[in-house]
Amino acid sequence: MDSLITYFIGAGIVTIFVYLYLRGLKKKERQWHAAAEKGNLISQGPKAQHPHIDANYCIGCQTCTSVCPEGDVLGMVGGKAAIINGYKCIGHGLCAEACPVGAITMVMASPSVSAEMPRLTPEYETNIADLFIVGELGGLALIKNAVNQGRECVDIIAGRRARSPAATAPEVRDVVIVGAGPAGISASLRAIEKKLNYVTIEQDRVGGTVANYPRQKLVMTTPVEFPMYGKFKKMELSKENLLAFWQKVMQRADFQVRSGEKVEEIKKDATGLFTVTTSKGQYRSRSVVLALGRAGTPRKLGVPGEDLPKVMYRLIEADHYVHKKILVVGGGDSAVEAAMGLAHQVGNRVTLSYRQPAFSRIKERNSNRIEECIRSGKINVIFNSAPVEFRQDSVVLDVSGARREIPNDYVWIFAGGTPPNDFLRKIGVQLGDLDLTDDARRETHQQGSGGSPPAAATTHHFGAALRF
Repeated sequence: MDSLITYFIGAGIVTIFVYLYLRGLKKKERQWHAAAEKGNLISQGPKAQHPHIDANYCIGCQTCTSVCPEGDVLGMVGGKAAIINGYKCIGHGLCAEACPVGAITMVMASPSVSAEMPRLTPEYETNIADLFIVGELGGLALIKNAVNQGRECVDIIAGRRARSPAATAPEVRDVVIVGAGPAGISASLRAIEKKLNYVTIEQDRVGGTVANYPRQKLVMTTPVEFPMYGKFKKMELSKENLLAFWQKVMQRADFQVRSGEKVEEIKKDATGLFTVTTSKGQYRSRSVVLALGRAGTPRKLGVPGEDLPKVMYRLIEADHYVHKKILVVGGGDSAVEAAMGLAHQVGNRVTLSYRQPAFSRIKERNSNRIEECIRSGKINVIFNSAPVEFRQDSVVLDVSGARREIPNDYVWIFAGGTPPNDFLRKIGVQLGDLDLTDDARRETHQQGSGGSPPAAATTHHFGAALRF
């Protein structure tokens, strides 16, 4: 009985601390949005040296937002660091020094958050006619944007189909949708609604990276409308709510998804039809929607338990993982940077497993920092080790031939893989640097005011996409 009471008291104390931490995060976010609104009224941004944030590398750990002596120059927008109060920046450069993944550099040009992105028209179309890209692969990583783009993109395809109802063979589909995350599911439901002949291909599992988000993480902060199901009225939605919705969609007889099937090639012939080659066959279609996300195709270890939800291949919003026992697998820059980003969060115990006896191929900057983390006890590095099994509450490592089991809540594996941009180049999609600053400001305005963005901001978003 005494042990039970002790357990409940302990659980209560932990719950209080977690609640206070999450409440603090929400408060910070409100303050960032308020500061961004004020900043927009005062100035268009810094005029001298200032941080340039590469969204490809930002892991959302918030380290950069807390080190500036000038206060809230940077904040988090859409899970990424962004300049929200540029007029305060005088170029200290401490944010660049503090960033554990090297996503920030100090520049003299106009302020920006940029990334190498596919060149898209306002209709989400690539340089290849009738080949579309929606969701995270085309810009900022927000679920509501992915849902909206998936729906709008299929509306465009349905409109073209109605204006040009050319007869095609029965096996030729109106659209092949690649990816069954938020954008792909939304596009699929819209295709059902528009009575299009479609198929959705997913290399992993339906739901995309949402399944790997932290428990109870709020994945949407404004209402979003799913085709066939209407608007989600809640202003906030947990991961569990969204996964339950995915399951509901999967039970539909007309939801045609082929999971566990990887797309290897997409070609367009002289007749204007696409041939999509997968690991299991080929599909022909009049149009293709890529809703791939930016995680690419990670290399897996083939270890028992690797299919557990806690095993991930990409770090999303490191600040949402606190007071956890974490294993990071790998010895490259990505693994080291993720380990340092997670170790920076409150209460985390981070172990890094690497199969070699020493780091040999990481940047000098990371080499110095990881040594400092090892000396300070922030990260426990186990060389000559490799995972042999992932269990619900632990991980079994092979350490120099001996088995060692360690407690564990989450695992990140960085064993290489194929980035999505490599695949896009392979199929002929043109890429270029896209300035995401205006998207970030627009998002800040929407979340801060709860309303629609100004018309000028919306137009500028498309203008940015067309600037390539």
